Amino acid sequence: MGSRTLTGPQLFLLGGSFLITLGSFAVLPYMSVLLHDRFGLGLGVVGVVLAVASLVQFSGGVVGAALAARIGLRATMLVALAVRTAGFAAFVPGLTRPVVAVAALFLVSCGAALYLPANKAYLVAGCGAERRPGLLAASGSAFNAGIALGPPAAAPFVLTSPAGLFTGVAVLFALVGAGHVLLPSVADEAGGVKDTAGAVAHAAAGSRLPPFAFTVLAVYVFMFFQHYLALYAVPRTSTAFYGAVLMGYAILLVVSQPLLARRLAALPYATALRLGFGAMAAGTAVLALGGRAGIAVGAVLLCLGEIVLFLKNDLEALARSTAPSATVFGRQRLAAGLGAFAAAVVGGQLYGVAERAAAVPVFWLVVSAQALVLPALLVVWAGGAARRRAGDGPVPAHRPR
Repeated sequence: MGSRTLTGPQLFLLGGSFLITLGSFAVLPYMSVLLHDRFGLGLGVVGVVLAVASLVQFSGGVVGAALAARIGLRATMLVALAVRTAGFAAFVPGLTRPVVAVAALFLVSCGAALYLPANKAYLVAGCGAERRPGLLAASGSAFNAGIALGPPAAAPFVLTSPAGLFTGVAVLFALVGAGHVLLPSVADEAGGVKDTAGAVAHAAAGSRLPPFAFTVLAVYVFMFFQHYLALYAVPRTSTAFYGAVLMGYAILLVVSQPLLARRLAALPYATALRLGFGAMAAGTAVLALGGRAGIAVGAVLLCLGEIVLFLKNDLEALARSTAPSATVFGRQRLAAGLGAFAAAVVGGQLYGVAERAAAVPVFWLVVSAQALVLPALLVVWAGGAARRRAGDGPVPAHRPR
């Protein structure tokens, strides 16, 4: 999508999305180190704090959508950025008070939960279905670019001068928030389904292949890779190679998603699901080979799966819903949160069993099998549920003799 097709507010939101994730990921990836090493919290406590904060950040998108419906998209983004600015500022006194630091982390998580549904809904407001793929892909690329650059940008400062880092991030968020004040107000619009024959077809397909459920599964499978690649790759290669894989993954994601957006939008949903989960299954199976080649090729295949599934699920959820866009995106965030939480709970147990058995590659084969079996089971279940609903026709009224 060229810049000539974007409005000024859309360009600002894309730039702001990059800066927001740049600032956030200058801090958040290091929270486990800060909470454990600087504040002396036990690893068990740290794990619980981070798990709950992540769940709030994802599932709170439903609250963000409800707030957007009440006060509007721009006002919701302003509230969210004010909350996140306060959270990052609170990390400064939190450097000597662990309770304040934990409270600051939850403020940051709450702000993220409120912001994203309103941000995406504002970005696609007033745009037809043909423009949504490019806009959402560009938004994903902006966020992922910030995610990739934030940690290395902050690495020299996070342990040596954290107060300066937190202050700088808080100022960055305050400036981005001030820019949001200048955005024009726009109305949140309903999803893509209209009262037409096409809407009936969408509804029928949606009953068999629900995007919410497939988002849960996609994020569930993907988060095994996100959480456990470092544990697997670093001992088998090196820290430098692992960092290079992450950087290459981010570059491929940022560049490829906008280029593929229109083609993905044109794919039938069932085809996209087969392609996306197939790529994730192949990628995790290749990871089991180990070595530099296996890890690199596996990462590329998983990147393809992420591009296909994450974008297509959002587009399909929008197309099949009559709810406001912010509500749709809030539900999708909730689905992502459920998938991520389930992966964290199940993945730790599976990886621990595989490690104790000295068979860690089998962990990735189990993940690969899940990427194939779970979507197939969901399709079978959804199809059966649709047939049962179709069979439950209206009971004929009793006619007196």
